[in-house]
Amino acid sequence: MIFHASIPARDPNHVAHVLAELWDGFAAPFSPFPDAWMAVVGNDRGSIIEVYPHNRVITPGGGHEQSVSYGDAKAEPSRYSAFHMALATSKSAADVLAIGEREGWRAVRCSRGQNFFDVIELWIENSTMFEFLTPEMQAQYRAFATPENFKAMTAAAV
Repeated sequence: MIFHASIPARDPNHVAHVLAELWDGFAAPFSPFPDAWMAVVGNDRGSIIEVYPHNRVITPGGGHEQSVSYGDAKAEPSRYSAFHMALATSKSAADVLAIGEREGWRAVRCSRGQNFFDVIELWIENSTMFEFLTPEMQAQYRAFATPENFKAMTAAAV
């Protein structure tokens, strides 16, 4: 189970507010780190997405220090990465697509696999992909994402 995640953004405040809107939550400064914000869903798991300035990096600590410390990146980070996350939203597909259009961010409805389930790809600041699942899409996902189906996919790939 994922409790929280962090993503980079050029405008962490704005991105946190848009994510909070999609979650029906709220955005607030993430006080441990300057200029960082968080989108809070307000559920019983404490689910949040921390949004850091794009030029911040997470690095390992040394010796017996904490496993992560935070420092500034020396070079401009890549615009894209292999990171993505699927998130539930109570919004309709039309609402999510409209938010993407309003923000000027790529937003497109897609079918994953061989019509296993649908998602809306919403590209945060046109660089980080989040898959938003409406209530109907969440039902499709839960019907597909079973241990038995994942085992069958693995067996078929081998």
